[in-house]
Amino acid sequence: MQAITVKAEVAALDRVTDFVNEVLEALGCPMKTLMQIDLAVEEIFVNIASYAYGPEGGDAVIRVSAADGGVRVAFEDRGIPFDPTAREDPDRTAGAEERPIGGLGIFLTKKLMDAVAYEYRNGMNILTIEKKTGTG
Repeated sequence: MQAITVKAEVAALDRVTDFVNEVLEALGCPMKTLMQIDLAVEEIFVNIASYAYGPEGGDAVIRVSAADGGVRVAFEDRGIPFDPTAREDPDRTAGAEERPIGGLGIFLTKKLMDAVAYEYRNGMNILTIEKKTGTG
C-alpha cells in the first residue's frame, strides 16, 4: 500500500491524481479502468476539499493498494462526518430543473466502481472504492 497526505484543497487535485495514476500504472491497471478510477478520485477528493472542513482546513490521506484482482483507493479525512453512500440515488427521470443540486458525483462513482464503502472510525471519515482490473 502506498499513501500520500495533502491539504484538502482543490489545488491539490493534480497531485492526488498523479499519485494515484503512478501507483495504478505500476500495478498494471488497464487504461480504461484507470480512467474510471480517475473520475471517481476527482469527484471524491473535490468533495472532501469543498465540504469536509471549515475555513481552518485540514488534510486528506489517499491510500492505494492492490486488492483481490483489482485495486483499492481509500480517502481519509478528519472533517465533518459524512457518509456519501447513504445518500439516495438521484431521480434520473426528473428534468434537470426538478432535481436537487448534488448527488450525481457519488452516483457516478457507485456506477463506475465495483465497491464503494464508508466508515467513520476514530474521528475519521474513510471512503474506500474498489475496482476489478482483471490483471491478477
